[in-house]
Amino acid sequence: MASAEQLKALFKSHLKGDDAHFFAVAMQVAAHEARLGHGKLAQELRVLIDEAKAGQQTSQFTKKPVPIARPRGDLSTLLAVSYPKIRLADMILSEDLSDRLTRIIKEQRQLARLRSHGLSPRRKLLLIGPPGTGKTMSASALAGEFGLPLFEIRLEGLITKYMGETAAKLRLVFDAIAETRGVYLFDEFDSIGSHRGERNDVGEIRRVLNSFLQFIEQDESDSLILAATNHPEILDYALYRRFDDVIPYTLPDNTLIIKTLKSRLTTYVKNTLAWNKLAEFASGLNYAEITRACNEAIKENIIYERKLLSTDDLMRSLSERKSIVQK
Repeated sequence: MASAEQLKALFKSHLKGDDAHFFAVAMQVAAHEARLGHGKLAQELRVLIDEAKAGQQTSQFTKKPVPIARPRGDLSTLLAVSYPKIRLADMILSEDLSDRLTRIIKEQRQLARLRSHGLSPRRKLLLIGPPGTGKTMSASALAGEFGLPLFEIRLEGLITKYMGETAAKLRLVFDAIAETRGVYLFDEFDSIGSHRGERNDVGEIRRVLNSFLQFIEQDESDSLILAATNHPEILDYALYRRFDDVIPYTLPDNTLIIKTLKSRLTTYVKNTLAWNKLAEFASGLNYAEITRACNEAIKENIIYERKLLSTDDLMRSLSERKSIVQK
């Protein structure tokens, strides 16, 4: 076990960004464990230290990846930060979507190894598909997997009516992307990424799009940049080749609907429900609406002190959600 002084030295060197001292103290800890007869632990520590040193040498991101507590100055109106705890395993995903997100995670975790071969991991992602299908949650899950902050770009603070001001703010965002490693999400991306030739387009939006194309192409940070849209058909074609991957999201099929229902209702359902019937009826709803329907049915059962949650209870809640969506 590392001594109290060694632990304090590790924390101090990390906070100061003194990597040389951090590694030196870490090696002292490994040597101390070896002297105590903990040979396996000592060897594991040395391997981890060597891997960290190799990653540091090959990574272009040399600043400490310590998330800022809160964006300050002009960035406070442009970025909202959170620290998600959700993981990919917490999401209900199709096999294809799960495989694609898992591949991104694996590539990011092998960043140093890939770069040693002159390759880069996928980190600029375009998420497309209907609302409520998991695009924003995927951004949270990726941040949670890597222990990184999630920065959501506030479009209301980014887009202004003054010529050139939006592009200047966009530059601030990309400066933050380079300086602080994190997952950066441009939600409702079609607000700035629509076709430059649209008849109703305004000059400022065209300039913003041109600036975004330039900034994302020049970006060589270690941050993940995600853009999410419900309307991929109106995106400018030039955007697609700026992203490393375009990931489609779809409404859940019957199998995924049943998984979603069971996941939300496991604690409350003690009886058998007509799952296939419920899935057929819920077809066309997204994950968010199905989850809302479950919550509404659970609340009614609690309020009216019913002992069992029936198929009819859920059907009624699902029907209400469908009527709202169809309006």
